Amino acid sequence: MKRIERNSVVTLHYRLGLTDDQVLEDNFDDEPMTVELGRGEMAEGLELALLGLGEGDEQTIDIGPDLAFGFSDETLIRMIPRADFEPTLELEPGLIIEFATDDGDTLPGTILDVGDDFVQVDLNHPLAGQTVRYSVKIVTIDNDPAATEILH
Repeated sequence: MKRIERNSVVTLHYRLGLTDDQVLEDNFDDEPMTVELGRGEMAEGLELALLGLGEGDEQTIDIGPDLAFGFSDETLIRMIPRADFEPTLELEPGLIIEFATDDGDTLPGTILDVGDDFVQVDLNHPLAGQTVRYSVKIVTIDNDPAATEILH
């Protein structure tokens, strides 16, 4: 039986939630997701927990902030001028919106407080500081992705 190794291409169903059983993402009723381990596509702790699993295996894994979405960093809480936001955007605490970085990437930011002139935004990942729970079911494993690419 094939087992997941470092750099395997893995097709899996997954559910992401919190340890209080709150579900945040779930693809068990949809198409499975395919990822290549070692490329930073998943939380480091999840990649490590998948190593050694085989096709058809199911597992539930709790991952702490150190190997999931990191710890909250107070320096990532910013005051942004209200004028920098679209005037029609209804800003309210708890709203998560995408912000563009200088290099063209995006990152989520959570609105903490809205004033007349400034908006307080937390640029930490929304799950920073939390232990998350993944449930996975392994569909397929490809331990030689370079050979598969050559065949296509």
